Amino acid sequence: VQLVESGGGLVQPGGSLRLSCTASGFTFENFAVSWYRQGPRKGRELVALITRGGGGRNYLDSVKDRFTISRDDAKNTVYLQMNSLKPEDTAVYYCKSSNSWGQGIQVTVSS
Repeated sequence: VQLVESGGGLVQPGGSLRLSCTASGFTFENFAVSWYRQGPRKGRELVALITRGGGGRNYLDSVKDRFTISRDDAKNTVYLQMNSLKPEDTAVYYCKSSNSWGQGIQVTVSS
């Protein structure tokens, strides 16, 4: 099982980024997928989750109406579209599925 995140980087406040998580080694379409993040001196928190089939989505309250999680099972990929980014969104973002974690990717929101 392997999960690989991409799309992170440095962005100014108010900007946007789209993270991708591409999976291999398991039947991706059969599993829910989550995005977590861990900011400086903070614990890891669940940011967004999408269910098997994509019919259900849940979000951390602080990112609702700004972040959107989606999946493309044909590409074994889940996306996290992040808009109106704030400095407090700065964190390492992790993808999780099938009890496995990606290596994480840095998102920094700063002017």
